[in-house]
Formats: sequence, C-alpha cells, structure tokens
Amino acid sequence: MPESPENWEQTQKILVILAHPDDPEFFCGATLARWARAGHEIHYFLLTCGDKGGNGEQSPEELCRLRRTEQQNAAAIIGVKSVEFLGHEDGYLLPTLELRREVVRAIRRFRPDILVTCDPTHLYVGEWYLNHPDHRYAGQVVLDAVFPAAGNPLFFPELLHEESLRPHTPAEIWIALAENPTVTLDVTDTWEIKIRALKEHKSQIGDPQKFEERMRARYAAGSEATHPRYEETFRVIRYR
Repeated sequence: MPESPENWEQTQKILVILAHPDDPEFFCGATLARWARAGHEIHYFLLTCGDKGGNGEQSPEELCRLRRTEQQNAAAIIGVKSVEFLGHEDGYLLPTLELRREVVRAIRRFRPDILVTCDPTHLYVGEWYLNHPDHRYAGQVVLDAVFPAAGNPLFFPELLHEESLRPHTPAEIWIALAENPTVTLDVTDTWEIKIRALKEHKSQIGDPQKFEERMRARYAAGSEATHPRYEETFRVIRYR
C-alpha cells in the first residue's frame, strides 16, 4: 500500500484537477488539509466555475463569480497555494481531445508529483446519489491525459515546440470517489478543517447546521457517537 504524502521527507507538489468549485472539499478536503498541514504544495485546477449550480434565481454569470469567490475562500482554509479555473460551461463537459490537450498542458505546466482526480466509473452511490456527468468526464479526461499523453513528447507536440512545455508524468495518481479504493486514510484530525472549508460554499450547502449534521451522519466511520472517526478513500496508481 502506498504511503500518504505527509510521511514523505521531501515536499511534494500536488495538483487537483476536478470539475467544479466545492468538488475538492467534498471529495477529499480532509486529506488535502492533512497534506497541506504536512507542508506539501497544493494547487487546484478546476474545469468549470459551477455556473449552473443554482436554482435559477441567479444568472450563470453571477453564479460563476460567486462560486469562484467561495472556492478561493475554501481553498485558503484547506491551505491551497493556488486556484485556477479553466472556464468550461458547467454541465457540458465532454472528454474531448481538445479538453485532453488542456489538461495535458496543465500537467506539464504544474509538473506535479501527485495528481488528484476522481473515478470516471463512479455512476452512483447507494440509493441516494447519482453522480454528475461532469465528475465522470473530468476523471476520464484527466486519466486519459496522464496516459498516454502527458509524458510522451509525440502527443500534442505543439505544447513542447510552441510553449516549451516538456513532457511530465506524475509519480502517483490519487483517484477520489473510487469504486474499488486501495487506500483508506483516517482524516479525523482534519475533518473539522474540511467542514469549515465546505461551509464557505454557501451557495451550495443550504442551512449550514443541517448540512454539518448530514455530513457527520453520512461519513462517520467510528461506532462511538461522541468520538467518531472519519475516513477518505482513494485508488492510487503509482509510476514510481
């Protein structure tokens, strides 16, 4: 089983590529907070700005501006160094070659040691959640970008010859929301950071107290109500 990065001696650069604002915090916020606390350098690269994450009372443009701000605030609580938005329209992501090129560009530009994304095969959770297609397509395009493209100079050669972006393959891929996880992390110590960060996504969570109660009830792994344990799981692919 691979070690979690906080156990490594050298500082790791971690790039999180997901679809929407709030995805990093929901999918693996406590893990990211744990890694940030250990001194690792974390960057977010989000494919949309979540411009359809509302009930119609705000325009897509207003939602985009609001959710960018909410994400910046949440990332600051996690300890993230930078947040970038690619700007694709929420809900309309597709794993095209054009989007793959954009993700390859990001991987070669950031040159992460660890890349975090989500599982493209994750269609639903139990009887209560149907996964957003943007999540699945984001995961697919990221994995397709890692292999075979990001580390091979023959893929998208214009990135090398016109933008001087050398090929790069991350050492490890950490896939959140995995159907068949291989790593389970105890994130009890940083769970409160995750909750505080998620509460910055005010446009998405509704009543903050009820939201917190739902999160605790849904994700507590321990049997002791007064001392619950919280976990986040991943499937990890290693290129080391």
